Amino acid sequence: MTQFGVVMAACVTHESGSVDDLAAASPDSQYEGVDDLLSIPNVEEAFVLSTCNRVEAYVVATDEGIGRAALEEFFAPVDDGAVVHTDHDESLRHLLRVATGLESVVLGEDQIIGQVRTAYEDARSAGGIGSMLEPAVTKAIHVGERARTETAINEGVVSLGSAATKLVAEDVPLADATSLVVGAGDMGRLAARSLADAGVGELVVANRTVAHAEHVVDELDADAAAAPLEALGRIAHEADVVIAATGSDDPVLEPAHFAADDRNDGDGDSTDDGTPGRVIVDLGQPRDVEPATAALPTVTVYDLDDLESITEATRAQRADAARDVESMIDREFDRLCDQYKRSRADEVIAAMYESAERIKERELARAVSELEGERGSGLSDEQRHVVEAMADSLVSQLLAPPTKSLREAAAEDDWRTIHTALQLFDPAFGDDGSTPPASIARAIGADGYDAPIGATDDD
Repeated sequence: MTQFGVVMAACVTHESGSVDDLAAASPDSQYEGVDDLLSIPNVEEAFVLSTCNRVEAYVVATDEGIGRAALEEFFAPVDDGAVVHTDHDESLRHLLRVATGLESVVLGEDQIIGQVRTAYEDARSAGGIGSMLEPAVTKAIHVGERARTETAINEGVVSLGSAATKLVAEDVPLADATSLVVGAGDMGRLAARSLADAGVGELVVANRTVAHAEHVVDELDADAAAAPLEALGRIAHEADVVIAATGSDDPVLEPAHFAADDRNDGDGDSTDDGTPGRVIVDLGQPRDVEPATAALPTVTVYDLDDLESITEATRAQRADAARDVESMIDREFDRLCDQYKRSRADEVIAAMYESAERIKERELARAVSELEGERGSGLSDEQRHVVEAMADSLVSQLLAPPTKSLREAAAEDDWRTIHTALQLFDPAFGDDGSTPPASIARAIGADGYDAPIGATDDD
């Protein structure tokens, strides 16, 4: 049975919810998130993107209501006000915007394109990528790559790691500072690289798996060393700058790591001799720094919300590039819709040819049998070839006009014609007597579909 799926999406982002909302929305892994969605009846495909500042879920279902219900179940632990739902067209366009960095905290940041690629691989491994999401996600990756090579969208501050470095540099002279990066994942690596590029005095990368921290250190042109998380009690106290970016479910830094500090005179800014207080940037999601740490007089703690002052300047610098990317997205979105339409037309055409092929083979066998009966002997290879060629030619000539009409119908969003063709050539389609809902028609861009097949103008 031919199916037309509709894409639905929902997300919790740094704009729609708090850090705690993001934590509540985050699945144990992207793979498990996709697997959970696929376990819901009538969800045919699924894609989950989970980063430090967004959790997004996309599903393909046979109906908008089914898709929305599945997403509501997925985001059940989150306050409704933090969840943003989008319909078919808006979901596809939003995915393109995410991959280009237009929806990121740092406009045009580079890290998101790699995160989309990883989420795509995770969804494929979980069996969540099919005929609807394959073109959508690969198109998003393609557009994200084009945006970064053909526009200036990623010039300047290009990641949360570099934004964090710029923020702490306003409070601490980095050339004389000892810095600590907690976490050796993508975010931690970017933060360490950014600190090294800014000329930080000393750098320590701490991670649960020390080998991963050592790998990050080896990439840096700086005085850097690796350490295990167990050493945080000693090295955190010695650091002037701390950037935390782990995937831990619980905070890895707490007041006890800094409480014995006497570098600050109690005003939260600097010591009596002008030495700055310690600065911590928490990029973790969930939080890497216990909130009570911010109450210490020796410490200033920044989180994702505090990066807005840095990212707003970047947004202003990249305004022209963003407009170029918006235009690129418009064009690529139209191409994606056309791709879906061609695919749907090809499904109907394939069903039509399969039906015609079955009839041709049946009638050809009957004709050959009758000819051989009249002759009292079998047909020669040449005679059989002539008969088969005539049958093939008849099928091709008879189906050429409807093939052309179906492709034109898809291009013009003519769902009625496509539905009628499916009924004629795919008897299983709609065999329960039902008509496709408008939401399914929208899956091929059929905005004009407004009445069931068979309804008259008077209905």
